[in-house]
Formats: sequence, structure tokens, C-alpha cells
Amino acid sequence: MDMAAVRLEAAGTATAPALLLRPWTPADAPALVETYRDAVLRRWTSGAVHDEESAAAWVRAQRRGWEAGERFAFAVLEAPQGGAGGRPAGHVVLKRPVAAAPTAEVGYWTAAHARGRGVAPRALGALADWAFTAFAADGPTRLELVHQEDNTASCRVAQKAGFVFTALLPAAPPAHPRDGHLHTAVREAPQEI
Repeated sequence: MDMAAVRLEAAGTATAPALLLRPWTPADAPALVETYRDAVLRRWTSGAVHDEESAAAWVRAQRRGWEAGERFAFAVLEAPQGGAGGRPAGHVVLKRPVAAAPTAEVGYWTAAHARGRGVAPRALGALADWAFTAFAADGPTRLELVHQEDNTASCRVAQKAGFVFTALLPAAPPAHPRDGHLHTAVREAPQEI
């Protein structure tokens, strides 16, 4: 898949601009450093971005995921009236560790400056639509979103994005140090004519 050609959009709302989702670029590294200074973000994510060097390494890892077809990460930008978007407002990712597997995982985070404007649910919805369409032939029919049980904001985001609470998961350190919630979205079967 040509990473440079993939652009996703999510409609604006009465109180928030439209979203543009595009693969991360090296030019995003300075904004990542600023974003990761947020203690709330660091509490819920496993990424290790501390300076421009680690931000550049993080971006390279996202790009390698695209090249390998295993991880499709998008910077989420709020689109100003004419354009391409400014600094990243968030991140969404489709993780496909096994090609042609029926299940894939999604993840996300929202930058502090963009919280409360529906960025995450709209971006996750656009990602899910893309995943179910772009990989219709051999892709996932079920998407999973996992978050810690005490992350009530992620629970709301999952529900707003159409992911249904499916199960309570026991802790599985180090990736999931506390009990968690599993939310799922299922690709709709094609309509027969």
C-alpha cells in the first residue's frame, strides 16, 4: 500500500473542525515532543518520546510499520478552513500483526490541546471505516480496542466510535498492567441484491 497516497477524513461538527488523517512524517517530530510533555498522555501510553531524537525514532517506527504492512499509524490533524491541518491533534493506529487475520487491534491518543472536541471518536470511526474497506478482501472483520479499566475517557471514546464493550480482561503485564476493557467493532456483511 502506498503510504503517501493514504489520506482519511472525518467530518466536522457544529463545534469542531473536520479531521485529516495522514501517515506520520519526520516533520512531525517537534510536535510529538511537545505532545508527550503531557502527563495525562504519558499515563495511558507506552510510547517513549522524550526529545527530538526519540520522536524521530518513533516516527521511523511508524513508517516501518507501514512498509511491513503490520501497523498503519496516522497523525490526526484538525483541518483549518482552507487546508492541510496544523500540528497533530492525535494519533490512531491499526495493528495487523498477522496478515489475513480476522481480527486487528486499534489504538489512539489525543493531544491535550485537542481534548473535548470529539477528535478521538471521529478519528477512530474514520480508521475503522478505512480498515474494513481497504482490507475488505483479506482483512479484519473485527476490530478490537483495549484500554485499562480505570480509563473512563477511553471507554467513552470507544462507545462514541461505535466499539461495543465486549469483555473485562485480566491484567497482562507489561503491556496491560491493570485489568482492562475490550471493545469491538465488526464489519457489516455486504447487502445481497
